[in-house]
Amino acid sequence: MASRATTRDVPVLVVSSAASSERRVNPSWTISQLKAKLESVTGIPPSAQALTLRLPGSPQGTSISAENEHLTKLELWSLPPYAEIHVASTDPASSTIIPPSSSVPKYEMPVETYSSLPDTVLAYKKSHHIGRFDPHAPDSKQKKVADLWTEIDAAEIIVGARCVLSPSTTRRGTIAYVGLIPEIPGIGPWVGVKLDEPMGKNDGSVAGQRYFDCDPQYGVFVRPERVDVGNWKELGLGEDDDDLDEI
Repeated sequence: MASRATTRDVPVLVVSSAASSERRVNPSWTISQLKAKLESVTGIPPSAQALTLRLPGSPQGTSISAENEHLTKLELWSLPPYAEIHVASTDPASSTIIPPSSSVPKYEMPVETYSSLPDTVLAYKKSHHIGRFDPHAPDSKQKKVADLWTEIDAAEIIVGARCVLSPSTTRRGTIAYVGLIPEIPGIGPWVGVKLDEPMGKNDGSVAGQRYFDCDPQYGVFVRPERVDVGNWKELGLGEDDDDLDEI
């Protein structure tokens, strides 16, 4: 009998307001499985967790979320070694689960000792020339911005075009803004989408600066790689879509 291939664990850095620790994550896990495991690390219940993936050397993040988190697997997102998974709480009351760090005795490793260890996130960044250890960081940033604009042009991402936001097939809407947003951390352009349904994050504004008009929860800003332009019709109530059973 042929043996079945298994997915290897990936070392990541889990970051929350209460803790930061290195963990191993398997891409075959579902989002629900990941959240259940993160509860013991962060103290945040799965139902109140908002997950953001940040790749090494990249300041902007990508939301780890889906309509059906019990079926959606982490393999849909790129999980390179030592990527960061930021865990925020959507429920202010959940932050009381973990006592304040000032009341918990903790060991603080000297900077010199940590810098000398071979198997740490810092050592990985040094050996792979990531972030502040990249001698060509300014050039890399300029190239990344240029690549994002090239991607926008190639994908025909323009204001007024219909689109769907991956990995979902039901978060559909109309592109309302394409450009820079200084209020959001990260470099390069963002795409503002006015959604058909209240499945967004805002009303077309960020930190008081308006970029387009829509009702609350109908607006969202995403990176170009999550935007799929096409003849995406608006889904009505009770209307089926051929792709609704896909994850």
